[in-house]
Amino acid sequence: MSGSSTGGSLTVSLEGGRTATLPLQDGTIGPQVADIRKLHDQLGVFTYDPGYGNTASCLSRITYIDGDKGVLLYRGYPIEQLAEKSTFLEVAYLLLNGELPNAEQKQDFEHGVLHHNMVHEQIRSFYNGFRRDAHPMAVICSVVGAMSAFYSDSLDITNPEHRRIAAFRLIAKLPTIAAWAYKYSVGEPFMYPRNDLGYAENFLHMMYSVPPEAYRINPVLARAFDRILILHADHEQNASTSTVRLAGSTGVNPFVCVSAGIASLWGPAHGGANEAVLKMLTQIGSVANIKDFIAKVKDKNSGVRLMGFGHRVYKNYDPRAKIMQKTCYEVLQELGIKDDPLLDLAMELEKIALEDDYFVSRKLYPNVDFYSGIILKAMGFPTSMFTVLFAMARTVGWFAQWKEQVEDPAQRIGRPRQLYIGAPRRDYVPLDQRG
Repeated sequence: MSGSSTGGSLTVSLEGGRTATLPLQDGTIGPQVADIRKLHDQLGVFTYDPGYGNTASCLSRITYIDGDKGVLLYRGYPIEQLAEKSTFLEVAYLLLNGELPNAEQKQDFEHGVLHHNMVHEQIRSFYNGFRRDAHPMAVICSVVGAMSAFYSDSLDITNPEHRRIAAFRLIAKLPTIAAWAYKYSVGEPFMYPRNDLGYAENFLHMMYSVPPEAYRINPVLARAFDRILILHADHEQNASTSTVRLAGSTGVNPFVCVSAGIASLWGPAHGGANEAVLKMLTQIGSVANIKDFIAKVKDKNSGVRLMGFGHRVYKNYDPRAKIMQKTCYEVLQELGIKDDPLLDLAMELEKIALEDDYFVSRKLYPNVDFYSGIILKAMGFPTSMFTVLFAMARTVGWFAQWKEQVEDPAQRIGRPRQLYIGAPRRDYVPLDQRG
């Protein structure tokens, strides 16, 4: 894998006449990138970029985002087209392999995933080691990491066949692991996956069915859930993906890398944002309190934040939010929900935020987390499961990013630098001489 050089360069000069010439590289689309790998050799300095917001850590062909224009592409395909016309497993194939599958490839891939959905029976005993009130993210983080102890026949990261089987196992088993985390928390028996069901349908079956009676899967809700998975499948070099890549750079197996990604995703500033939306709505309480809440949001000294609006990357409307908004209305209509106070509150808050100049001028549009939280609540998911579902979808992107990194000979172990501002060198002082 290599980026293309335009022949252009960036010259950096320091006092004393020292200069460095940094080659500029072009991606397929997007801004140019200055190659700073030899900056320290030439000038003896490093760059300082907290959060790495202006630093490209890798070359990638998987996902492209233009935050100013509100663009999200998976392997070049607009997210709008994929969400409307594709399925999650087809998108998974695309992310992992670079191209959409033909009919035979699609059938083989779906069969491979849907027939790896059982987990090792001894993994069931892991759940009994957790408290009933343990957060499901803590449970799946532990169980996914433990998969490396059960599937030792797919741990050789240099073997393409091992990587293929590991991908099937992670993508297929995450719904089972996630659904069992929920079942354990509510004291219901674990439901095994069924090979005659699709990916989204199977998960809904394991979540909501019980042994005494059949569970009817609503096709509208199954399609909505499949679309949610598509929208969350990958999102370039975000915090959790960067965590997966950093862990993967050490040569560790993908089960542990994905477990690290799950841990990173758990943070409320990342994957926990849709859960934070529901907490915010609960705190507002009713439509009558929205006016006072909005006033507090506008007051910089109040410390009150509007969750589910705006995005660090998208300075325009989040393209996923438009799709999620449509899906939200479809789900609410299908379920006939008209008098849920929390959902009424969410819809009124959305209306005000889209019309209020304060939010419009700051481009604080509803993002994907705002609508996904509403949809998932309407479908009966507890808020503690929201981030788990995010992890289930993002596992595909994490694995694709990990696979790309492993197959890139230019990748090295991650080793960020720092700007040290602590004490200079000093000598040890014996205890009896310290003041």
